[in-house]
Amino acid sequence: MKTYDIFKLSLSHVRKSKMRSWLTIIGIVIGVAAIVAIISIGDGLQASVQKSLGSLGADLITVSPGYSRATGAGHEPGPQGGGGVSTVNLTDKDMNVIKQVPGVIYVNGMVSGRSNMILGTETTSVSITGVDITVWRSIVTTELESGRYLQPGDSNAVVIGYSLAHDVFLQPITQNRPVTIGGKTFKVVGIFAQSGGFGGTDNAVYMPADSARDVITSTVERNHFTSITVKIADQNLADSVKADLEQKLMMSRHVNSRTRDFTVTAFASIQQQISSVFQAITLFLGAIAAVSLLVGAVGIANTMFMSVMERTRQIGLLKSLGATDNEVMKLFLIESGLFG
Repeated sequence: MKTYDIFKLSLSHVRKSKMRSWLTIIGIVIGVAAIVAIISIGDGLQASVQKSLGSLGADLITVSPGYSRATGAGHEPGPQGGGGVSTVNLTDKDMNVIKQVPGVIYVNGMVSGRSNMILGTETTSVSITGVDITVWRSIVTTELESGRYLQPGDSNAVVIGYSLAHDVFLQPITQNRPVTIGGKTFKVVGIFAQSGGFGGTDNAVYMPADSARDVITSTVERNHFTSITVKIADQNLADSVKADLEQKLMMSRHVNSRTRDFTVTAFASIQQQISSVFQAITLFLGAIAAVSLLVGAVGIANTMFMSVMERTRQIGLLKSLGATDNEVMKLFLIESGLFG
């Protein structure tokens, strides 16, 4: 038998068993679609989270005062007895120690807090972040919608977030417009583009660190900082730089692993951990969806088995007409191929 004749014979049998054929094909389609959909959704969620985390900067490390540890019953007693979180300030001395760590290229001492912002007759509480304007431009990852970044020499200038400029007040805040923060007048020299995500800038106000100390409601002494942001030369070395940084700060602050009073966070490590979690979730969901594909494959096997059982007379007739075993096998292989 010619291959073309075998194909025509297989196709005619598929057409005769329309209901069985369509149910088998639908089973395969559902299985494949489920796998593609779940993997696509998983990849999309992972990309979305990575994009949000990307606004933090994979080459950034943050040093924060305070370190949470389990204390109290069954653990080392805290300062007040029971569990506690020790909180201290970071200083210029810590900044100088960090600058000496290999792989560190920029160090930004930050002063964060809250203050009241007045525009016309409206007042709202806003998040204030004071930065070292000599290095801030090299560290910040969010683009501007309009205006410019803070520059050396700025004292009464601020850069504000997208939502604060467009959504908080009845009248949008435009570039070069004066605003009152903590009783002092500042000029808006820049507005961030909308960022969203983790650690976003949408509702924040950025100003020189000394100006921030004057307007925030909490007290931060001169040469003290609420956090320090570090930019490293190579994000692939984030873990090693973090470990080196922790070691040098513990020596400088005369603390050990049990008495340490600061926390170091590498955003590259966070991104890797979240990426690993999403990959595991995607793989797990894909495995579940693969069950649908397996059911479809079993459906094809069942259909072909029933087809062989029902056509024993036809097979015998083909054999008596001179068809070989390979030609008969090819008949059913082509038929199964039409399903899958």
